[in-house]
Amino acid sequence: MPYLETSQSWLKQSALLLQARPSTTKITTKYNVPNPKKAAKVHFKTAKQPPPDPSATAPSTVATLTLRTYDPVSGTSLKYRTDKAAEVGRLVASLGRLGKLMSGQEIEEIDDTVNAEAKDEKAVEVAVATPPVETSAQVAEKKAVAGKNELSGGKKKKKGKK
Repeated sequence: MPYLETSQSWLKQSALLLQARPSTTKITTKYNVPNPKKAAKVHFKTAKQPPPDPSATAPSTVATLTLRTYDPVSGTSLKYRTDKAAEVGRLVASLGRLGKLMSGQEIEEIDDTVNAEAKDEKAVEVAVATPPVETSAQVAEKKAVAGKNELSGGKKKKKGKK
């Protein structure tokens, strides 16, 4: 089967396939980072030219993530490939939700899963990062305690030669 064009379509179609057949459907991921040295050797072997100095030309390596959802009972195969780093992170995060479908659990919407999770995390961070507000009575009490410490004399520094 050909590759799907967008990650969102792969997510939706995979969710539907997992809801239909959660016990037989499998999701496989393959992350490929090509070795630039091997790629250069293979390329120059086929071209029948002497390989140039590896330090002179540094070919850029493009890592790819390939996702495949396969159901052997129906023979359905859904594939998606990407080389965008941001999309790789989003897709790996959304695999957890698809895993819930594999176990037969129901989930909400698959649509912007990472965006919803990010909003929840930001709300938690804001709640944790916001310090409690002191009342005027607490501020007055702190000033009174600080004033008592200043009146008690305490230990004074001696001024002397440096």
